[in-house]
Amino acid sequence: MGSSISSCCGEEKVAQGFVGGGPESSTWRLFTYKELQAATNGFSEDYMLGEGGFGSVYWGKTNDGHQIAVKKLKAMNSKAEMEFAVEVEILGRVRHKNLLGLRGYCAGSDQRLIVYDYMPNLSLLSHLHGQFANDMRLDWKKRMNIVVGSAQGLVYLHHEATPHIIHRDIKASNVLLDSDFEPLVADFGFAKLIPDGVSHMTTRVKGTLGYLAPEYAMWGKVSESCDVYSYGILLLELISGRKPIERLPGGIKRTITEWAEPLITTGRLSDMVDPRLNGVFDSHELRRVLHAAARSVQSEPDRRPTMNQVLDIVLGASPGADPVRNSALRGSAPSSTGSSVLRISSIKYEEELMAMDDDNSNDGDNEYEEEEGERELTTSRSTGETERGDGGNHVRSVVRPMGVPRMQDNYGHYGGAGNRRTPPRG
Repeated sequence: MGSSISSCCGEEKVAQGFVGGGPESSTWRLFTYKELQAATNGFSEDYMLGEGGFGSVYWGKTNDGHQIAVKKLKAMNSKAEMEFAVEVEILGRVRHKNLLGLRGYCAGSDQRLIVYDYMPNLSLLSHLHGQFANDMRLDWKKRMNIVVGSAQGLVYLHHEATPHIIHRDIKASNVLLDSDFEPLVADFGFAKLIPDGVSHMTTRVKGTLGYLAPEYAMWGKVSESCDVYSYGILLLELISGRKPIERLPGGIKRTITEWAEPLITTGRLSDMVDPRLNGVFDSHELRRVLHAAARSVQSEPDRRPTMNQVLDIVLGASPGADPVRNSALRGSAPSSTGSSVLRISSIKYEEELMAMDDDNSNDGDNEYEEEEGERELTTSRSTGETERGDGGNHVRSVVRPMGVPRMQDNYGHYGGAGNRRTPPRG
């Protein structure tokens, strides 16, 4: 797709393709602007699910009664055009029950719209920190289902899709929940296709504060391991109900890894469980999930497991399931009794970057991106030597993006906190 995306908004012609993501998604098609305008009641404010810097998301219903979510891009600059093309191309490639698939799109001369299946339970963010946070709809069983399902979606992206795909923005607002609370990983606007022979790349830093892997925030070095780190943060968030970055009394900000580190190190795992669960959880599953989280958020990428290994851990499958007997993953420290103790590696973002986290949004989901150009980074698999496209300049030893980050309003993710609406029915 990319630059060859068909123009459809002024045409009645319909094209179709195949797509995955959810039980009802099997094909995508080109929509006319007129169709989407009718489905959303003229893009009525009453039908709006969310609004952000990129545009707005609307609930709608097609002529055949299918509920849809329509992302309508606001600005048609080169950056928006690129992100639209990337998302449509990748959505058209993915075929997995835990990835939100493409229902269709519309690309006219001055309009860009993407159509998805509507997820009635909105996003994980809405249940942890948003409009459903006090309803306690996420019991332990549902949380474990989200843990496993989202991991399976990432395994597909990293190990089964061709070429492999790095999501680059794994977070609670990008895990949508269908009517049965099955998770679907969504929003591929920042995703990267990894060409054959390229082990990792350097690129402009895009993502969400609190979820960024240190090597990505510091150097713009992106690989599948960055998604693993973000998924580890997501696990801590899902188990504890805490935000990736929280504001303490006196205005001090603390990352979730800083909060979790002493609890994991001293084995106080039950103290990490969301109090809204009222002590109802499986202690064996808790240990497996926290083991996966601790391994995933290691500060050094080569100490993190792959998503295949992470899935083994959370499922209790060999070889990664048992934190005592496991020798496949590095980083476990022996205790005085000779058994292995869970350790966690916490990082602290530079003060300049932490200051840009706006807690007033109440959802802990602020994004930034920096302005520099893109570079590829290839690694010799035999020697491990690295060639950089930027002349090999020395990098900073603090966790911060390569350039000056620009905050983005993230309200466009439907299902988070703020003034989201429940769309009309009928």
